[in-house]
Amino acid sequence: MSNSYDDPNQPAVANSDEYYVPAASGWPILGAIALFLIALGAGATVGNLLAGQGPWILLTGVGLILLMLTGWFRDVITESMGGLYSTQMDRSFRQGMSWFIFSEVMFFGAFFGALFYIRMIAVPWLGGASNNAMTNIVLWPDFVADWPLVLTPDGTETQAMGPIGLPLYNTIILLTSSVTLHIAHLALENNQRRRLSLFLLVTVLLGGIFVYLQAVEYIHAYHELNLRLDSGVYGNTFFMLTGFHGVHVTLGAILLLVVWCRVLIGHFTPEHHFAFQAGAWYWHFVDVVWLCLFVFVYIL
Repeated sequence: MSNSYDDPNQPAVANSDEYYVPAASGWPILGAIALFLIALGAGATVGNLLAGQGPWILLTGVGLILLMLTGWFRDVITESMGGLYSTQMDRSFRQGMSWFIFSEVMFFGAFFGALFYIRMIAVPWLGGASNNAMTNIVLWPDFVADWPLVLTPDGTETQAMGPIGLPLYNTIILLTSSVTLHIAHLALENNQRRRLSLFLLVTVLLGGIFVYLQAVEYIHAYHELNLRLDSGVYGNTFFMLTGFHGVHVTLGAILLLVVWCRVLIGHFTPEHHFAFQAGAWYWHFVDVVWLCLFVFVYIL
């Protein structure tokens, strides 16, 4: 294996015709178990099932996910710093991350598609649009086909979450975090380590503030607006879209925190820093999704 630079803290680079095949790993199995426990625990918590054990199952799943991430990150970093990755592996990582982000686009596209269908087709039909006049007259004569649907046909009443206040603050925070992350990226390309460390840390902190403010927003929605996951189709779409986005912000912040820790111990050079790039791609994607959420969920 040849090393393209002399820094002992940086990985050697394998020959371009070599392709490293890692040994069998148990981390994917642990991750699958963790995701199952998270889904089971979340469902049991919302539905008040399994004798109230839902929160504990959910926390167990989250703990296993963190354990899986820690172990898997450790293995990949060890392989990278051991000089096992070649230029072909670098291309594979880039393709893999690109396809992963594409799958995330499809994931959120499905939820935005459901929101579009509900707003533009289902709710107007319930109000008697098109050839469904009898639906409104016979089934729900007092139904008002407006969006947000704050009064459902079964009488569930809630209030809409407006864009001013915490949602607007969170929008500013995420947009700012994209700027600070870009500054950190430029600093890395120019080998400005102190500037890189500072602005990357600011990005992670902004992500943490976003998640905290979203939790405050949820508490406000539950206790003051009667806006809940079971508050009709508006509550369903609001919490599914914003909740899954919050999970993605949390994961992105964890990725960038790991990258920041690696920066502190001297990893990455202007030529070799795909882990940083992958985290940056993911973070910018999450920011774009939030802009769509802010427009279609909070404003329109």
